[in-house]
Amino acid sequence: MTYDAGHYDVIVIGAGHAGVEAGIAAAKRGAKTLMLTLNLDLVAFMPCNPSIGGPAKGVVVREIDALGGAMGKVIDKTHIQMRLLNTRKGPAVRALRAQADKPLYIKEMKRVLETQENLTLRQAMVEKLLVEDDQIKGVVTETKAVYYAPTVIVTTGTFMRGRVIIGDLSYESGPNNQRTSVSLSEQLEELGIEMVRFKTGTPMRVNSRTIDYSKTEIQPGEQEPRFFSYETTEFITDQIPCWLTYTNEHTHKVINDNLGLSAMYSGMIKGTGPRYCPSIEDKIVRFNDKPRHQIFLEPEGRDTEEVYVQGLSTSLPEYIQKEMMETVPGLENAEIMRAGYAIEYDSVVPTTLWPTLETKKISGLFTAGQLNGTSGYEEAAGQGLMAGINAAAKALDLESLILDRSQGYIGVMIDDLVTKGTDEPYRLLTSRAEFRLMLRHDNADMRLTEIGHQVGTISDERYERFLEKKRLIEEEKNRLDQVMLKPTEDVQAAIESSGGSPLKEAVRALDLLRRPEMKYDVIASVTPSERPLAEDVTEQVEIQVKYAGYIKKALEQIERMRKMESKTIPEDIDYDDINGLATEARDRLKKVRPLSVGQASRVSGVNPADVSILLVYIEQGKIARVSGE
Repeated sequence: MTYDAGHYDVIVIGAGHAGVEAGIAAAKRGAKTLMLTLNLDLVAFMPCNPSIGGPAKGVVVREIDALGGAMGKVIDKTHIQMRLLNTRKGPAVRALRAQADKPLYIKEMKRVLETQENLTLRQAMVEKLLVEDDQIKGVVTETKAVYYAPTVIVTTGTFMRGRVIIGDLSYESGPNNQRTSVSLSEQLEELGIEMVRFKTGTPMRVNSRTIDYSKTEIQPGEQEPRFFSYETTEFITDQIPCWLTYTNEHTHKVINDNLGLSAMYSGMIKGTGPRYCPSIEDKIVRFNDKPRHQIFLEPEGRDTEEVYVQGLSTSLPEYIQKEMMETVPGLENAEIMRAGYAIEYDSVVPTTLWPTLETKKISGLFTAGQLNGTSGYEEAAGQGLMAGINAAAKALDLESLILDRSQGYIGVMIDDLVTKGTDEPYRLLTSRAEFRLMLRHDNADMRLTEIGHQVGTISDERYERFLEKKRLIEEEKNRLDQVMLKPTEDVQAAIESSGGSPLKEAVRALDLLRRPEMKYDVIASVTPSERPLAEDVTEQVEIQVKYAGYIKKALEQIERMRKMESKTIPEDIDYDDINGLATEARDRLKKVRPLSVGQASRVSGVNPADVSILLVYIEQGKIARVSGE
């Protein structure tokens, strides 16, 4: 018999990386929020690699922080190694990557949730969604508790009808042998939400004490303080190294000789796997010309001996995993603590979602994270944040938030998902963003903090600090524009130390900074500001000055894009009434139901001619309405 267990504004199902951000964001917006998870000891669990960040993904973590999310703060407190990638390249491709202390990350994130105002955290299995007249009303747990809410966010990751596969062994399970959700997945299909079957996998974990590190190459962290969160003030300098080794011809022979035993090639696995994170079997088959592949040995924490064998993701039988590993230098005698496995799961077809991540079929029902067809903790967290913001908005009658492709990688990802869809687990790449010069690691706060403050996820205190930073950047740029540097001995020496050509006449300091080889610190040494400036301020000064021309061009492109985005498509439009549309375009537009002409132009199968016809139809419709008034 069911019982009334409480009434909320937002209910979040799941407490993985999407769930925790969804719950925190909704609560910060003022919504009374309930988070239900299968296991309170595995909040924000990392079932695969123990790391956060990397190209594009690291920028997403900074965007999450700039919008008031938790991932950046928590990894800053709990990492064992932090590195800034691509430092020899331009700022548009730089990104942070951190090795996590996995158990400590869970502990810290759970503390954040437990202390978040407006948020209730509970352990429960959701068995059923309450839906009436295509409107979500709440959820029912297996203990017959009924929780009511006008909005529900499903963030169940890979738990929907999850199935673990190791060789010819197959059993129902979520990651790490947790319970799987079957009834919820079946109900989503019954409600008319289209689902697809995807697959992912993870490598074995080995005991650090049984690794011969003398045969591997050390990969140290950086001693220079690095951070994801703009609010971090204390830094971890006690870094733990990772280690690099390689597969070889003997490893490849073991794999090739046993391909028929791999679930990937035996037919056991039906789901589509991630292109950009292939299993070792897939690597050997697809890249058979390569004599070796990198294997990174990544510690899972300070207080555990478990080491993650990055690069050996596999679904081969356990005894073959052992045989394969014995061929890798340093791992000849390594003891497997957890075997690698593949996992299949149900995923929502993301084109069935609005850009707010609300389902088109059921009002008030949102989905976020790996359930929406993505791979990666960072992609999941970014979606969760946006779903939390928008679910709270719907529940409290506030303004929803949709980031466009020029505002963040989060905007790029969600637009890709809901507009183009995905036929494999989606991974964010810098190449997916047409405005990546604007979507940098260094300027996430400049792009998004004001938006976070507007929607209530950024505090007034933090916003004031942000405004002060903006003011200091502009003041310093103005100061450099007014300072004239003459070709004195000190100035010429400073320029020479940077490898630049000497001055022939006086020049503005701002113009000198535009030189590719010139650094802000060099110019500051001959014309220091009246007060010391923080590194994040001087970094922005240098980047904004050096790339001013490129940034101006990008802003012009963004303005053209926004004009297309401003041309809204009426909700009641009937694409069958539009003469001249290609059949494929008509079918795709009816399915995606884009909100603007800009979004319509990005729908797969819609070509420029279709967009032109759509524009004419919309304009004529406006004329007709005006004429009829």
